[in-house]
Amino acid sequence: MGNRLNGKVVVITGGTKGIGKGIALICAAEGASVVVGGRNERDGASVVQEIRDVHGAKALFVQGDISREAACKQLIDAAVDRFGSVDGLVNNAGIFPRGSMVDTPEDMFDAIFAVNMKGSFFSSAYAIQSMQQTGGGSIVHIGSTNGYKGGKELAAYACSKGAMRTLNRHIAAHYASDRIRSNWVTVGWVASEGEVELHQNNGVSPEELQRKAAAHIPSGRMQTPGDIGYGAVYLLSDESSQVTGTELHINGGIGL
Repeated sequence: MGNRLNGKVVVITGGTKGIGKGIALICAAEGASVVVGGRNERDGASVVQEIRDVHGAKALFVQGDISREAACKQLIDAAVDRFGSVDGLVNNAGIFPRGSMVDTPEDMFDAIFAVNMKGSFFSSAYAIQSMQQTGGGSIVHIGSTNGYKGGKELAAYACSKGAMRTLNRHIAAHYASDRIRSNWVTVGWVASEGEVELHQNNGVSPEELQRKAAAHIPSGRMQTPGDIGYGAVYLLSDESSQVTGTELHINGGIGL
């Protein structure tokens, strides 16, 4: 176990699989007590057990749908009740149904913004209130290359990530005096379970996906949840105590 996050309590939304799970495991390996938020109780219990068994770290799963403000409050309250504080928040939960501007139905638009933006907004708001009482903290927003203009078939998702970029700068500008930092990670093309499953459903094998990605990404490979996790650890740790309002690109050069 490392010690870069020793003594810190880190909350991760959407932490039961994919990028969120990768971040949760690396935070635990670096000494953090980890609070995993998510909808799937079985997956949440599995991540918590892995954290305890592999890393010997403290962990808690909080079930909830962060598209509802009450669930965002419940997540932060549960972390404070169990561990006494929230030192770090990772806004990772996100959904990305495909649709261009001309064929995105209203209910899909609302669902995307409810999870990706509303969830991040209110999770951050409640985390900030806690951090103001305990001397500060760090918020990390898991963004996307789509947050700059986005693929044509990801119109609502791209706009939700663009709003998250604004949220990042807003928090950084207005809460630095409370020693609360806010930073964004630009995620590229990650080989998460969900991404692999999406392409398999479209007839693309994991091997074909990797070959396709290698030809498209300047660095020659897809990113892993671990790549994102180590970036998040830096932004959550005291190593980055003077870093706020930044955009850290972990994307292998794609989308630049």
